[in-house]
Amino acid sequence: MAAVKAPSAASLSLFRLLDPEVHADPYPLYRSLREHDPVHWDPYMHSWVVTSHQEVVTVLTKFSAATAPTPEQFEALGLAEMKPLADMMSKQMLFNDAPAHTRLRTLCSVAFTPRRVEGLRADIQQIADSLIDEVIATGSMEVLSDFAEAFPAIVAAKLLGVPARDHVQLKKWSADFAELLGNFQHNPDHVTKVRRSLEDLRDYVQDKMREHAPETEAGLIGSLMAAEVDGGQLTSEEVVASTIVTMVGGQETTTNLIASGLFSLLQRPECLAQLRDHPEIIEPAVEELLRFESPSQHTARIAREDVVLGGKTIKKGASVWAVMGAANRDPLRFPNPDELDLTRPDNRHVAFGWAAHYCFGAPLARMEGAIAFNTLLRRLKGLSLVDEKPTWRGNTGLRGLTSLRVTFEPGASVAGTPAELVPLAGAPARCPFAH
Repeated sequence: MAAVKAPSAASLSLFRLLDPEVHADPYPLYRSLREHDPVHWDPYMHSWVVTSHQEVVTVLTKFSAATAPTPEQFEALGLAEMKPLADMMSKQMLFNDAPAHTRLRTLCSVAFTPRRVEGLRADIQQIADSLIDEVIATGSMEVLSDFAEAFPAIVAAKLLGVPARDHVQLKKWSADFAELLGNFQHNPDHVTKVRRSLEDLRDYVQDKMREHAPETEAGLIGSLMAAEVDGGQLTSEEVVASTIVTMVGGQETTTNLIASGLFSLLQRPECLAQLRDHPEIIEPAVEELLRFESPSQHTARIAREDVVLGGKTIKKGASVWAVMGAANRDPLRFPNPDELDLTRPDNRHVAFGWAAHYCFGAPLARMEGAIAFNTLLRRLKGLSLVDEKPTWRGNTGLRGLTSLRVTFEPGASVAGTPAELVPLAGAPARCPFAH
């Protein structure tokens, strides 16, 4: 029998995600990496690419997150005008290690508490219903522009303590900043636009800090300004940086969770019916939708020291890409990983990261996702896809759709009550797509 030829380095490179067909369905590429070389040196990325669940967890736990470009690096690339971005990223917990990360996260945790998140529940439900009210009589909607983009943006405005009418502008700034997060095909033509958006967003937050409006002081911006631990507080620049990363991360993750998750359900009518008929399973369902189409697909880390990972020696200072989207489809961790199982047990995925850098806004994203899915399925009867093959946004790291058109029965509202009021009704029937 002839030996099976090993895949070429080119066929295993993450740069293949720039191919629209591969980008639309990256999971065969991820599977090939996991099966043939789960800790892979990618010469085209000049980086190690890690795709197995166990090794991704190791990278997220033990490797350095201090990957933000420095002003000097931007200047070497001919992008000196991006210095304000480098300055801001250096003050965000996302790009810091302990002890700086510990200090920032501790202070932000004083402001962004579970109680604050839970206190938003009624407002989040009202926002979801109001957006449905605007389209329910028409019998159709474009999910992103009509719901998935506006919903977390309005919630973000409520969280920050700024006028809800500003949500459109907040979303635009967020989308511009997100182009730089997890995206290795940066378009130089967008540099000026991104810089201006960053400066406008920074000025906006600074203006709100100076206004001392009652709603702002009661919101997250005011709480970050007032947060204190052992006599220490955030600097003004750190308040701005923490506000921006919380706002951008929350909006982009939730928008993609809602749109991609609804698309996954609509492709599997039995699963959609399962969640519609059993809204009490919403918590495990949200976790499965996060695992199945992870809004954040990969993140960069740096080796702190020489280390052996998956039998490969990674040198100190080497760049490493942890591919969460691949780890969440690892059959050694998740049985039948390519199947959508809304009641999947032991579903500890890495969609929100792991360890010290676990997503700061995960509790809010989970609540928004739960309310969004149950509201959409409860109120829109006869949901169906208009386009079976929608396009995916170009950002390889933040996976999401560019559009999603659906139809439903005009003016229809499924009888029932919001999910949080529905008592447990025993074990629901399993989705036939789960094995």
